[in-house]
Amino acid sequence: MAQTSTLETALAHARTLLFAEPALAGHQAEAILEAVPGHPAALFVLGAARRRLGAYEAARSVLEPLAAAQPQAPAVHVEWALTQAALGLTGSAIVSLRRALSLKADLSGGWRLLGDLLHTAGDGGEADAAYARHVEQAVHDPALMQAGRALAQGELPVAEALLRARLAEHPTDVAALRMLAELGTRLGRDAEAQTLLETCLERMPSFTPARHNLAVVLFRQSRAEAALTHLERLLASDPNNPTYRSLKAACLALIAEYDRAIEIYEPLLAQFPQQPKVWLSYGHALKTAGHRPRAIAAYRAAAAQNPGLGEAYWSLANMKSAAFACEEVETVRHQLERPDLPVEDRYHFHYTLGHVLEQAADYAESFRHYAEGARLRRSEIEYDAGQTTTRLRRIRTLMTADFFAERADVGCTDEAPIFIVGLPRSGSTLIEQILSSHSQVEGTLELPEIIDIAHDLGRRGGGEDLYPAVLADLPPDAFADLGARFLERTRIYRKTARPIFIDKMPNNFVHVGLIHLILPRARIIDARRGAMAACFSAFKQHFARGQHFSYDLRELGLYYRDYVALMDHFDRALPGRVHRVLYEETIEDLEGQTRRLLDYCSLDFEPACLRFHENTRAVRTASSEQVRQPIYREGLGQWRRYAAWLSPLETALAEPDEADS
Repeated sequence: MAQTSTLETALAHARTLLFAEPALAGHQAEAILEAVPGHPAALFVLGAARRRLGAYEAARSVLEPLAAAQPQAPAVHVEWALTQAALGLTGSAIVSLRRALSLKADLSGGWRLLGDLLHTAGDGGEADAAYARHVEQAVHDPALMQAGRALAQGELPVAEALLRARLAEHPTDVAALRMLAELGTRLGRDAEAQTLLETCLERMPSFTPARHNLAVVLFRQSRAEAALTHLERLLASDPNNPTYRSLKAACLALIAEYDRAIEIYEPLLAQFPQQPKVWLSYGHALKTAGHRPRAIAAYRAAAAQNPGLGEAYWSLANMKSAAFACEEVETVRHQLERPDLPVEDRYHFHYTLGHVLEQAADYAESFRHYAEGARLRRSEIEYDAGQTTTRLRRIRTLMTADFFAERADVGCTDEAPIFIVGLPRSGSTLIEQILSSHSQVEGTLELPEIIDIAHDLGRRGGGEDLYPAVLADLPPDAFADLGARFLERTRIYRKTARPIFIDKMPNNFVHVGLIHLILPRARIIDARRGAMAACFSAFKQHFARGQHFSYDLRELGLYYRDYVALMDHFDRALPGRVHRVLYEETIEDLEGQTRRLLDYCSLDFEPACLRFHENTRAVRTASSEQVRQPIYREGLGQWRRYAAWLSPLETALAEPDEADS
């Protein structure tokens, strides 16, 4: 009895050593086998230790006869399968692992290992099925359950540590990959989440939740075309799924297919009417397409179903001309009294009241609400004004006249694009509407592609902070390739045969140098508005995404200063390359400024450009209501009503740029 107890103790110790100290585990097993030759458990430990040490043939000499002698031992067959796989005997390894799983279907990690082997063997269908079994069992896996609890409880650092540890050991664990991707989306790491989910689906194409997650991540990155590919596959197997249908409609709206989006929203809401956020999205599509009364009705339906949905009320306010009923204003005030109101709804309600009170000429109270909405929004985002200043100075340092002269003959020579850049709320939508009223010009959207190219170049150089320095090392043909990439990836936004199209992303002013290098014949228009008017108009506007500089008056002023400094630099380095349109001059002399604009774009004058408000094209920006009216003068001096509270903005605008001092 004592001898048996000693043997079991020695075996237990050897098993404990197996994972951390396989060499010691092997020595312990050999000692046991000297005392008890042929002991199955000791042979198992010895074979496993040798495999972990990379001595695969030595492991084979132990495990192959052991597997034959122990046909009902699943752990032995798993270990033998791993050894066969290491020896390149994939087919035999699959047979052994299937044997193990037939003996114990809930074998920890077994289905994942089988999926890996089948994937290696090129049997995608069987691999998919094996990974599916793994995902089914993942809900009972202690490590994944612990990570799942941490995710559910918002303990994201804990969940991330657990999941990364799991993937370090098992990099093909599709369940862990999807969970880490979900964590990434919560933290705004969409690019990483996309990579994780694509890895999931490469292994397991039938992993429906991962495919839906990927479609969402692609949508969030404005990659609607790619998202739609996945949604079509999801809808093929589940055509009535309301979540898939709603996301498809949102993707279609993202690529300016508003009529198709509306055609999805209408039957969806008829079938599932109690969906306030779907009513909200439907309202956005209707507004952009110019269906004003229907958009207002949709926003009010969303608000009626969920009075705490701040975005529904802000969307009504953002219609500019939509009148608020007294009971709607009281609802907004009542919601702001709720201590449990989520911060996102709270700042939307503050912006709404700011607008309502501005219409009522109560400017002090209006500003208080605008400022509180901005403060709450600012608390949610990461933005460093100093980093922006440094980044733009780096561009000025690199992109000198000599830098451009050395690259005079690079880039794609296509003349189709017109870029309208500047600050938001500076008249860019008016310029776009004027130009898109010309028979040769198509207005599209604020396209993300130039910013995506800049980000990709930064990552290519080892990190985004290396942009724009990485441009100095690009071979000449790379610039033409990037120009062609822009044209190809923006093709989906073009809906007509007009030869010229507009990209109205205002933030592209940062990338004027890049645009010039990759598309040297593209037109670049700087939409400029007076500093105080432009900045205050941006301050009181809640933007659906981006524009993080706009929620603090001082940061706004510094951003405007940096923008002007950069555009002045490009005027010196590339004389005449950028055409500047001053908003105030356009308002006072529409025809004269329109003729100058058309001359710069090498376009003949057409009277329709002066009747821009008759253009029925979809307009997605905050100025969509204004540009559907004749020339809009009301905004010229609005900021003066708030001048008493704008001293932080004035001070920041007056600060000198140290780089020029």
